[in-house]
Amino acid sequence: MQQKRQPELVEGNLPVFVIPRELIFHADDQSKHKQVLTLYNPYEFALKFKVLCTTPNKYVIVEAVGAVKPQCCADIVIRHRDVQSCHYGVIDKFHVHISEQSQRKALGRKEVIATRLPSAKEQQKEAEEERIKEHLTETNRTVSSGPSLLTVFLGVVCIAALMLPTLGDMESLVPLYLHLSVNQKLVAAYVLGLITVAILRT
Repeated sequence: MQQKRQPELVEGNLPVFVIPRELIFHADDQSKHKQVLTLYNPYEFALKFKVLCTTPNKYVIVEAVGAVKPQCCADIVIRHRDVQSCHYGVIDKFHVHISEQSQRKALGRKEVIATRLPSAKEQQKEAEEERIKEHLTETNRTVSSGPSLLTVFLGVVCIAALMLPTLGDMESLVPLYLHLSVNQKLVAAYVLGLITVAILRT
């Protein structure tokens, strides 16, 4: 019986499954000084992995090199050891390389970014401010888009009312029930003025 051959793996093209895609370290929360990357191996063969960092002096990677059995996962612990405020907001990068256990060539790579922030509360505050800003922008956009259909309709009705003949105008061809009194026309003119002011303000 002929043994089934495993397809040849192309270097650098194998998808790498790592979560999360971003690590956030908060200076005011000791529990956030340590983060965990989880590497999944959904394949039918074992994988070797290596984790590299663009700023290795700022982080400690526990077991930066290891192996993952088929259809299993491995947790990679990363600790931030540089608490200087000058690093707040700076983005660092981790590169996760995987290869088949019996081979040396890298079959896939994945980039994970890391950011250090001064406070978790400050991050929540900034996120809330951003949501409020977006809401106000959307509201202003809606208001500045022009008058509503109801406003336009009322304006047209008022203009039509002003164009109708006044009671007592016997020479008009318009039916008598469409003749308006002077007071009715004054109300229509007043409402039309209010609508005009509202439109100009938008």
